[in-house]
Amino acid sequence: MTFDITEIRTKFPALSQEIDGKQPIFLDNPAGTQVPQQVIDAVVHYFSRINANQGGVFATSKATDHMLYEARQIVRDLFIAYRPEEIVFGPSMTALNFNLSRAIAKTLPSDSELVVTRMDHDANIAPWLTIAEDNNWTVRWVDFAPELGTLDMASLDNVVNEKTKVVAAVHASNALGTINPVKKIAEVAHSVGAYFVMDAVQSAPHVPIDVQEIGCDFLLCSAYKFFGPHIGIMWGKYDLLESLPAYKVRPSKDTTPYRWENGTLSFETIAATAEAIQYLESLRGNNPEPIEGYGGRQLHLKQAFTALQAYETELAEQLITGLQAINGVTLAGVTDLDKLDERVATVTFVKDGHTPQSIVEVLAQHQIFAWAGHYYALEVMNRLGREDDGMVRVGAVHYNTKNEIDTFLNVINDL
Repeated sequence: MTFDITEIRTKFPALSQEIDGKQPIFLDNPAGTQVPQQVIDAVVHYFSRINANQGGVFATSKATDHMLYEARQIVRDLFIAYRPEEIVFGPSMTALNFNLSRAIAKTLPSDSELVVTRMDHDANIAPWLTIAEDNNWTVRWVDFAPELGTLDMASLDNVVNEKTKVVAAVHASNALGTINPVKKIAEVAHSVGAYFVMDAVQSAPHVPIDVQEIGCDFLLCSAYKFFGPHIGIMWGKYDLLESLPAYKVRPSKDTTPYRWENGTLSFETIAATAEAIQYLESLRGNNPEPIEGYGGRQLHLKQAFTALQAYETELAEQLITGLQAINGVTLAGVTDLDKLDERVATVTFVKDGHTPQSIVEVLAQHQIFAWAGHYYALEVMNRLGREDDGMVRVGAVHYNTKNEIDTFLNVINDL
């Protein structure tokens, strides 16, 4: 499939706006993507036609219940989950992970150990550090190779032992773009009976995810990173979601997923999340190749991500080769062009003689949007020796064009 970028971009109102006479170039995507019109329409439709709390006997409440059921089905298909009841919605990935960590903590013995990685966003580190501090547990760290940008799997083997109860690791790094061997991580965790909690925030917009194939016990992500609204999602194996002591108010249902969804949900953003996934499904194009083992929406999404990945790999190569050709630029992460399947199109760099903040300020003058700093990947920047100023981060997604990448590279070259 060849992406029709012109057609795709018409679906995103933000991409056609002008700021000071220029169309903005959104390379801030790792911090949050733009949304297609159908996602915006879903919010409007919910408030205009459905708006009510769940569980009532009247029409709009029943419509909300139906929307919730359908949304869970759609998210289930995105992650190839076992059943829709395993899909939990919440205010953010971070909030959901704090709830999950507290619930798990109540079940663990006094000599427990937890494993986290230096590649993770703090949303999959701080919750585990917090319960470890609360219970005087040991936290062991998995390192990564700074010169390669890849997780040190030998260090994972070294820190996991019979006392390990949780292994928390990221699928794709929000700072380095690295895609980690999560299936192997799951196997290591399960070899000692530990849970594997996977942060899929940065992988969900870029790669197909099959929780059954990966073998993780919990997955957490954010819909606003995959062209949806600001809402968090947690998937967990049904028996675990049913058995763990979820923190909840007494009148709420004690069945999954309701026992994990504290308070009234953001129904309008749940409706919009379902539309974001249906938008992704539409990227499969006409007459895509069949993929054995998948059917229905799950097949369509798998086909869409296959096409999406192929195009984004081209953008990643353009970013990496273009930046490497500029004097004084240093990149972090996987730069071997033969290993682009091991990363997403998120690229971090610094340039001699310029602070990361000054670079993004110059980019902003050209209406090119990017971030500087640590982006909550504190351990990554510490490990790279960039704890003071961090690095510049740009991230391409499937609505970005090669012309946009060229424009960005020209600005960096002219600094």
